Amino acid sequence: MQEHEKYMRRCFDLALLGRGNVSPNPKVGAVIVYQDNIIGEGYHQKYGQSHAEVNAIASVKDKNLLKESTIYVNLEPCCHWGKTPPCANLIIESKIKRCVISNKDINPKVFGGGIKLLQDNGVEVISGVLEEEGKFLNRRFFTNQSQKRPYVILKYAQTLDGFIAPEGEGGWISNETMKVWVHKQRTEEDAIMVGYNTILSDNPQLNVRHYSGRNPKRVVYDKYLTLPKDKNVFDNTQQTFILNYVKEGQEGNNVFLQLDEDKQFVEQALERLYEQKICSLVVEGGEKTLNKFLEADLWDEANVIVGEKNFGKGVKAPIIPQGLVSMENIGGDILKIYYNILKIFYILDRMNILIHF
Repeated sequence: MQEHEKYMRRCFDLALLGRGNVSPNPKVGAVIVYQDNIIGEGYHQKYGQSHAEVNAIASVKDKNLLKESTIYVNLEPCCHWGKTPPCANLIIESKIKRCVISNKDINPKVFGGGIKLLQDNGVEVISGVLEEEGKFLNRRFFTNQSQKRPYVILKYAQTLDGFIAPEGEGGWISNETMKVWVHKQRTEEDAIMVGYNTILSDNPQLNVRHYSGRNPKRVVYDKYLTLPKDKNVFDNTQQTFILNYVKEGQEGNNVFLQLDEDKQFVEQALERLYEQKICSLVVEGGEKTLNKFLEADLWDEANVIVGEKNFGKGVKAPIIPQGLVSMENIGGDILKIYYNILKIFYILDRMNILIHF
């Protein structure tokens, strides 16, 4: 089992190279081993392009070795035609004798079908290697599949004395090094959301400027479409979803998603964003918007940046009720990472229920 874990960890490392480029697909890495030597490896690099297993098999120089090799992959190989051919079929055609998997795929199009297809064609399958680590690696994908909503990350900066904004004019809280971290995060998540007042007061761009990578999609909450149209979020440079109670439609890169004013906002918002294939959502504020998600208990992770300043008075920061798992010093600021433990456990349990039944 230790040998299997060693190669599965390499799959995890490879899978992470696809961060920010493969959504709504999961992050997947694959390693091919012959007589305890890695002879091929690959990962899913971009949505719509070849999967990890395809890239790993293609990287093997001597294809004659495949029939005596084991392929390791952190997610069950697909067995359906999507944007690419089924990976399970390629493994069979390549005459690979064994397939070691971390997680079964709960996508209804796969749902154990990849494993069954491999076994029916004489491929030995071992599953459940570093299973919990694999679930955590792809927590965005599994949340999306099991909950039918995006994985929600609450993110904000607060002062040492617990304020996210001063009275009157705005004030920057985090340092320049932390800005780089924040913009790196933006390249890795699907969308970033702010509320009405934040747009009015800060006029954010919600793009990537201090790091290299793709811009996230923007999500704006503008109940009655009264925000000034000269705000940065409406500049048409990146796709922007406008949650509102007035209209449905699209104007350039601005997509209007109409909600029902008589229904709960957060649940509706996540449902509409799920329809748009948003797998992960960073909610950056302001205070009212963040608290809506906390009150609805529809959040999975919180990234709280604690700067070195004190404001004395101002807008109080939200209170994350549970789940602090780490603290990291980044250029003098402290990054606190929280997980909604109850939600994570529910999702993992739900995944097990779906897999076993």
